[in-house]
Amino acid sequence: MAITTVLFDLDGTLLPMDQDLFVKAYFGMLARKMAPHGYEAGKLVDAIWKGTAAMVKNDGTRTNEEAFWRAFSAIFGPKALEDKYLFEEFYGNEFENARAVCGYSPRAAAVVRAAKGLGCRVALATNPIFPAVATEKRIRWAGLAPEDFELFTTYEDSRFCKPNPAYYREVAEKLGVAPENCLMVGNDASEDTPARELGMAVYLLTGSLINKENRDLAPYPHGDFEDLEAFLNSHAGVRGQ
Repeated sequence: MAITTVLFDLDGTLLPMDQDLFVKAYFGMLARKMAPHGYEAGKLVDAIWKGTAAMVKNDGTRTNEEAFWRAFSAIFGPKALEDKYLFEEFYGNEFENARAVCGYSPRAAAVVRAAKGLGCRVALATNPIFPAVATEKRIRWAGLAPEDFELFTTYEDSRFCKPNPAYYREVAEKLGVAPENCLMVGNDASEDTPARELGMAVYLLTGSLINKENRDLAPYPHGDFEDLEAFLNSHAGVRGQ
């Protein structure tokens, strides 16, 4: 079936980055923000990872936001929920400085426009472990705007995470599109390829490729942004056909 909907990953795909460097900078800034409020850096980082793990394991019975804060507050107690506004302040302000450790490629915005020019619907299928404010910032760092996407996933409105295939099903259902008509474009051979289990096509961008499990990439079309545009030109179908 022809591709009518393109789902783009964000970090490492539309927004070039060294993931380890980004996480180190991000956690460092958050620790500095929260230290004056009684959050010891090591314990804070450990709690964030536990909250992230709770989101990744989410079975759909609650939002990722609820899953995160349940796990996080289990470590810091009710105080954590009372201080939630401090985290929101961080994402609205200090988090902007994490842009300095991210890259930028004008080809990212160009390929999104190219997909739209072919009549495709476009959504941002970024792992929904961040609040909307942080996702909107990262979209802008990539040279795009939230309005460029019909949908972008956040921890407030998602109930699953990558690599769970249910995440991709949830995105397709929200868009009202058959998975067989979707192309998932990402850079993580472990997190983005499960979309194929639903019948989605998968394209891996190799500029910031993550392949921790050393998976065979042969089953998946892959390459740079120019290669992706050529793939879209060959496989994208006009909306409504």
